[in-house]
Amino acid sequence: MIQIHTDGSCLGNPGAGGWAAVIVDENNQRTELCGGAAHTTNNRMELTAALRALEKVSATSRVELYTDSSYLKNAFTNGWLSKWKRNGWRTSTNNPVLNRDLWLELDALISTRNVNFRWVKGHAGNPLNERCDFLARTEAAKFQRGEKISVPPKTFTPPRNFARPVQLSLFD
Repeated sequence: MIQIHTDGSCLGNPGAGGWAAVIVDENNQRTELCGGAAHTTNNRMELTAALRALEKVSATSRVELYTDSSYLKNAFTNGWLSKWKRNGWRTSTNNPVLNRDLWLELDALISTRNVNFRWVKGHAGNPLNERCDFLARTEAAKFQRGEKISVPPKTFTPPRNFARPVQLSLFD
């Protein structure tokens, strides 16, 4: 089983943010991932940490994902995500769901993996949660100081007529 520990940080909310994940594989080998953005929110960083870590593990892997984010955990364990989708991406108060782009990506990854979510109390001495917190805060500070700049994510959204045949010449 693979363990993933994640955390997000934001210096100001919104503000400069960082995310981090520590992946511990079946052989007890550790991989650390981190990044951030110049202007973001803590919740976006929490979701991004989980997303980037899950992208690194095989779809056939069993994963225990440890997070101090109730927002992330509860979306999957308390059925929030299912309700949001059923309600057309609206919350119980009929507001648009925030961070929909990240939820869509996470949902796609989770649907192809066996993931169990585990909540851990933040800043309570869990060594890998503390390591993620340190890495995430360090990344956020780099963005705050201007040592790093945000790069827009590379996404591809096909146009509505993407599946239609395209005329290649005037003589076809």
